[in-house]
Amino acid sequence: MRVASVELVDFRNYEHASVELDPGLTVVRGANGQGKTNLVEAIAYLATLESFRGAPAEALVREGADAAVVRAVVEQRDGRMVTIDTELACNGRSRVLVNRQRLHRSRDLLGVVRVSVFSPDDLALLKEGPAGRRRYLDDLLVALHRRHDQLRRDIDRVLRQRNVLLKQAGGRASDDVLTTLEVWDAKLAALGDELGAARAEAVAQLAPRVAQAYTGVGGAEEAVGLSYAPAWRRTGMATALADSRADDIRRQVTLVGPHRDELHISLAGLPARTHASQGEQRSLALALRLAAHALVTEQFGSAPVLLLDDVFSELDATRSAALLRHLPAGQVVVTTAGSLPPGARPDRVFDVCAGAIVAR
Repeated sequence: MRVASVELVDFRNYEHASVELDPGLTVVRGANGQGKTNLVEAIAYLATLESFRGAPAEALVREGADAAVVRAVVEQRDGRMVTIDTELACNGRSRVLVNRQRLHRSRDLLGVVRVSVFSPDDLALLKEGPAGRRRYLDDLLVALHRRHDQLRRDIDRVLRQRNVLLKQAGGRASDDVLTTLEVWDAKLAALGDELGAARAEAVAQLAPRVAQAYTGVGGAEEAVGLSYAPAWRRTGMATALADSRADDIRRQVTLVGPHRDELHISLAGLPARTHASQGEQRSLALALRLAAHALVTEQFGSAPVLLLDDVFSELDATRSAALLRHLPAGQVVVTTAGSLPPGARPDRVFDVCAGAIVAR
């Protein structure tokens, strides 16, 4: 799979720009604030209809415009060319067309184009709380199997309903509250057990690949560990909810379940969040993305588009050179504000300045 071309209209700081991308390594150069990240953000948006920077759709529209357009031609594994047109409107009425046929659900776009993204913000996977690590796991599950998108939506919906009920109960366990709670608990138990099993399987597959990627990028043989073992999985979600019910009612919130899980990451047997150096954490964050990329590649027999945003600013010279040596096969787009590390052999180079893209 590869993105053959991208056209942007009123997207971020681009009034209009179009590029043809190489199947191999493409480098996008430019000073900070010129639009490098905006270009890779647009490519990534085609896969999920979300900004990997967490920006709302209206923030992606150029100031003064009513809507933005991201248009791309994507070559599938079997050689078919697919055209994707996305229109992002400030009023929230966005639309997506695949080969000129409108999609009515965003999840119908899943798999048409696959991307793996690394950005400087990924350091938060190591430094901040568990929510980002849960999101990393669940995004990988969706990339591996489309059904996990609906599973994640169903769990979010049931949790919202259960928490509304607990809030309305006001700490009182009336018969009506307990009866309704039984219904939501049964649904949450089934969904939670399914998500927990999927997460555990993904972590088991990820662990050796993260260790391999870390050795390749970090150049070190220190043991990398991934662990996902929430206490509720030892007894099952139904038992955990029953045991927590009194506390849930008293505190008016669901206290156990997949929404509170942790993915533990260790280096040399110690928690990476508190004991790894800044350089080690950067290498681990990149290893997590490369491992997920490898897993999706193996699943589908075709590599996602690998987008590495400002990656060299996050790595020292040794790690940058190691990354170049260990880049996976397939289409790779790298942005940089400085010069490329020695040994870089890009197939295509673009310079970006004030929303203008020039091929070199």
